[in-house]
Amino acid sequence: MKLRSRDILRVPENSMQRSLFKSMGFDDQSLSNPIIGIANSWNTIVSGSYNLRMISERVQEGIWQAGGTPVEFGVISACDGIAQGHEGMHYILPTREIIANSVELMVQAHRLDGIVLLGSCDKVIPGMLMAAARLDLPAILLPGGPMEGGACFDGRSSDITALTEGLGMLKAGKIKLAELKELEDTAGPACGSCSFLGTANTMSIISEAMGMSLPGAGTALATSAKRMRLARKTGREIVKLIKNNIGARKIINRKSLENAIKTTISIGGSTNAILHLLAIAYEAEVELTIDLFDHYSKEIPYLAKIYPSGKQYNVPDFERAGGVQALLINLLEYLAEEVLTVTGETLKDNLAGKDFPETDLIRPVDSPHSGEGGVAILKGNIAPETGVAKPSAIHPDLHKFSGEAIVFNSEEEANSAIINEQVKAGNVIVIRYEGPKGGPGMREMYKPLKLLYGKGLALKTALITDGRFSGTNNGCFVGHISPEAFEGGPLAAIKNGDIITIDIQNRKINLDITEQEIKARMANWTPPKLEITGGYLATYARLAESAAKGAIIDARWV
Repeated sequence: MKLRSRDILRVPENSMQRSLFKSMGFDDQSLSNPIIGIANSWNTIVSGSYNLRMISERVQEGIWQAGGTPVEFGVISACDGIAQGHEGMHYILPTREIIANSVELMVQAHRLDGIVLLGSCDKVIPGMLMAAARLDLPAILLPGGPMEGGACFDGRSSDITALTEGLGMLKAGKIKLAELKELEDTAGPACGSCSFLGTANTMSIISEAMGMSLPGAGTALATSAKRMRLARKTGREIVKLIKNNIGARKIINRKSLENAIKTTISIGGSTNAILHLLAIAYEAEVELTIDLFDHYSKEIPYLAKIYPSGKQYNVPDFERAGGVQALLINLLEYLAEEVLTVTGETLKDNLAGKDFPETDLIRPVDSPHSGEGGVAILKGNIAPETGVAKPSAIHPDLHKFSGEAIVFNSEEEANSAIINEQVKAGNVIVIRYEGPKGGPGMREMYKPLKLLYGKGLALKTALITDGRFSGTNNGCFVGHISPEAFEGGPLAAIKNGDIITIDIQNRKINLDITEQEIKARMANWTPPKLEITGGYLATYARLAESAAKGAIIDARWV
């Protein structure tokens, strides 16, 4: 077993470094073991990170049990929910690169032999997986787990997003303030990632499906004993990976990434997963294009219908139905089953002998919720590179929608117009200058769609943007439109009253004017001035690539 930590812990050459470790209580025995980092995104701001201190303690126990030495360091974690609908959302997607970079820097500076990654929320898990792929060291990701579903509201088990829907209902006179206040106390009954199938839970499921998390780790509840047992086992398994020299790229490769795409499609996962899988592939040096998502969406059946795609089930229900393992068994004929996982065994081996009762939530391939999956890549004169839709969250009646454009140059403008009833049935709401560069930071257009739902307009309007969407959104929406408006994409040419047609079945999104008219309008166009001119966000705006490439920062051009 070759250990990188020997570079800094040899006797007598590295007595200074050894003394620094010993000043914290480490002894000769512990310094002879593999030194294993725990990148912990624990904090008391983010519900999904709140339980990670306890989980880390169990991981450390497992590492000690297996003959390793754990060393822990902190990683930032930001909450998409708290950042929704205001300036803070500019900063959320850019945290992904900071997380990946900080894990890389700590692991490399201290010559760690392996890494356990503890994360839960939307940009933390992808940032950590990006770091794992970049470093190519033994690594296991352990998600924090979802929270339980909340009290019943509007015919479903509530989650945090029900509060925004409730706000729209309050403004429309459908509920009273006291009902909304009561919902505040009951929608989030315990810590964890939000109980709907948003980006956090989508990425947790993906991590297990691609083999970077232990079987069962994707959706075990945040407060469950199962989550604690998985934490201790994760500690033991990382030591085995180091002893067997199994680096992350033996697990994160073309076949496992395709498994991840297929899994995302089969559950109608968050469209943000497209950004993140493209970024993880980039770090693993795997060529992956956005068109592959659409290719598999036409092939992979839709097997698990979880809110927001349907009201009946949430992620805790999915866990009780067998979780990721039950899904993968049903999906196995479409997957590369020989891929290696962090157990040291293949996906097929991990699933061998497992059996789960059939449920309506996780269906077999011969009776899916739909013959096609949950992601669609649209193109047209509005989106020459790409636009991303989520058919599983869009009512079938809205799969083809034409309407008059009502144009806004920021999310705030759109939210104000919706609240003040300036948006009418039949409108296609255009929100632009919210892309990776123009936002900057590619904000989620979560709030306008929730306000439309609360106003009773969700099935009567559509929304398109160069920003992105939360995994909990539904209605008719197309995001990630590229090139973004700030870079001169055709989205910048749209005027109020233009007719826009969205055709999901045929993967088209078009503006009903000629190419010559688009060019004429753009001839007089100049990009708006960015309001944010300093700090990391300004740096991100200069360096970020198109959403069609995962909004990555390409190190080859920095």
